[in-house]
Amino acid sequence: MKALIPAAGLGTRFLPATKAQPKEMLLVVDRPAIQYVVEEGLASAADEVVIINSRQKKVIEDHFSPDPELVALLRARGKDDYADEVERVGNMNVSYVYQDEALGLGHAVRCAAEKTGDEPFYVLLGDVLVPNNQMLPRMQEVSDAHGGASVIAVMPVPHEDVKRFGVIAGTEIADSVWKVESLVEKPAPEDAPSNLAVFGRYLLSPRVMELLADVKPGVGGEIQLTDALDAVLREEEMYALVVDPSDGFDTGTIESWLDTNNILFGKR
Repeated sequence: MKALIPAAGLGTRFLPATKAQPKEMLLVVDRPAIQYVVEEGLASAADEVVIINSRQKKVIEDHFSPDPELVALLRARGKDDYADEVERVGNMNVSYVYQDEALGLGHAVRCAAEKTGDEPFYVLLGDVLVPNNQMLPRMQEVSDAHGGASVIAVMPVPHEDVKRFGVIAGTEIADSVWKVESLVEKPAPEDAPSNLAVFGRYLLSPRVMELLADVKPGVGGEIQLTDALDAVLREEEMYALVVDPSDGFDTGTIESWLDTNNILFGKR
């Protein structure tokens, strides 16, 4: 089972900082944001993390590659704690596929089809951090309880903010668990079926990957993962785990990135 992390985007909200530095490599307290996400994927039931990268973002691959010369230099200077951390990160089980055109999240996920094969897979959005690594195991429990169904994490948001997210319609069947009936990508507030917004963590059945091959461009002219999820609902059950705002952090804007740094620094 693989954990997929789409990371080929341009990071336009952070320009000019992201002109030469990928958004995923911006520091959150003491490590790049993407390292939190990789560590979360490896702490789950996944046996490998697959980063869906851009060929212009080699620095991400450098970060997760062994660097024996740097390790040796640090040890020679008595900085063994730093050497241990560089060595640990360089040996993480991470591989790469490439998205050569920015055609949307659904397209990015589809780029990893050969990696996932006929197995379920996780999708972890790189600008959402879950430092305690507990969200994916909770989603796995919901999936196991419902015959291996797809599960998405959702979070309540102010009604006026639903236009920024994919939003679910459905029925609550247990504490913090909904059966999903449909999904809508970035609806106008007056059209939103709920205020439960998809929060960047997915546990998906292999059928989703198959359906992505036929999804047509949707909102913004992009191939939307939400459209494939809506299509799979016509064939399979899907559930949503409602998570608390304190369970994770959205770093997708400058303001939320700064807030996340302040909160996590305060928890050290």
